[in-house]
Amino acid sequence: MPLFPTTIAGSLPKPAWLAEPNRLWPPWRLSGAALEDAKRDATLLALKLQEDCGIDIVSDGEESRQHFVHGFLESVDGIDFARKVEIGIRADRYKAMVPTVTSALRLKSRVHAREARLARAHTRRKLKFTLPGPMTIVDTVADAHYGDRVKMAMAFADLLNTEARALEADGVDVIQFDEPAFNVYLREVEEWGIDALHRAIEGLTCTTAVHICYGYGIKANLDWKATLGSEWRQYEAIFPALARSRIGQVSVECRNSRVPIALLKLLHGKEVQVGVIDVANEQVETADEVAAVIGEATNYLPKEAIIAGTNCGMAPMRWDVAFAKLAALGKGAELARKRFQ
Repeated sequence: MPLFPTTIAGSLPKPAWLAEPNRLWPPWRLSGAALEDAKRDATLLALKLQEDCGIDIVSDGEESRQHFVHGFLESVDGIDFARKVEIGIRADRYKAMVPTVTSALRLKSRVHAREARLARAHTRRKLKFTLPGPMTIVDTVADAHYGDRVKMAMAFADLLNTEARALEADGVDVIQFDEPAFNVYLREVEEWGIDALHRAIEGLTCTTAVHICYGYGIKANLDWKATLGSEWRQYEAIFPALARSRIGQVSVECRNSRVPIALLKLLHGKEVQVGVIDVANEQVETADEVAAVIGEATNYLPKEAIIAGTNCGMAPMRWDVAFAKLAALGKGAELARKRFQ
């Protein structure tokens, strides 16, 4: 693995023949066997394009999932998708229609075996797979059974652990849990959020990661970010706890964010996926801009601890813009290796 290996946070845009483009929750264009074939083809295309862009740790791009949380929940018994209610999520940042937990949770079957095995069979590069984190799942469903967020989070963590162990057996090298809720419920992160993650990674020997972020480049998130002032210091409260955790990597957005990059030093001892690609606008970074952010990170982290990535998922972006940005990521990391070797 080279210095400053590259990866993506998780999702990539879906081809227009698979789903409606430029949407966070895009309707599928197909159904039945044709849909499954299209998901397969989109996954293979995502892998090939990542490799062409010089991405070292590739992913399935979440091409088989409409949404990073609900793509997992669809395989869970105890959740009633016919009983959807509108709730405020991420501390009422925005409203969403969510399914209801109505009974004890259990997996119906494997969740992501098909796409994980497909990806493993078609790339020789390191393979990362993403799962929603327990706290974020709890924040994205309605509860009519457990009556306790912590109890429900631990139940979800057990299911995630079952799937994560199976993904490792499928040949996945990095399993990442996506926890955008971690910068909203800061006290709960220390009280039970990290414990839930520990439960989700129990018994894994592959690399584990957690992705925390200020969200996709959608209007609700952009409006919220505009209220946060000139410096976003929420991570100051949770980075020390993450540094003490058993999670191997932490994924953080840095490019064009207002997170003071000096806060990265609070993650001492961890590998850090440094977000060097902004997913909230369509301006494509230059290789020099990407290398500059990596260079800044070297002031606060050992070079060997830095992984160059995207700030967040790219699902709502234009396909051409997303892959131009990935090409910039690959070229920028290559330039940074020459500059900071």
